[in-house]
Amino acid sequence: MKPSRKVLRYALLVLFLGSLGLIIYGFTLKETDLGEANRYIGLGTVLIFLVTMPLFLVLESRNKQMKDYLLNEENILKMRENQSKKTKKGQKITKK
Repeated sequence: MKPSRKVLRYALLVLFLGSLGLIIYGFTLKETDLGEANRYIGLGTVLIFLVTMPLFLVLESRNKQMKDYLLNEENILKMRENQSKKTKKGQKITKK
């Protein structure tokens, strides 16, 4: 049984807040024990950037097509069409 998307989001949120808590705890501990403080700050940073961020990217990019995000000629033409439609709408509004 796969966990639902909402459960995974809450788990990521808890992981992120825990990492921030470790970093904050490390900064408060810095005045008394520098070595231990650096360990907590480093662990929190590693958890955010090497665990939480990749899990978030995997969760959010699930069931998405990579070709929609690539800058190829087809997508450039779509962007130009959308931009010209926006400018035409903006011109109509300013004329009234």
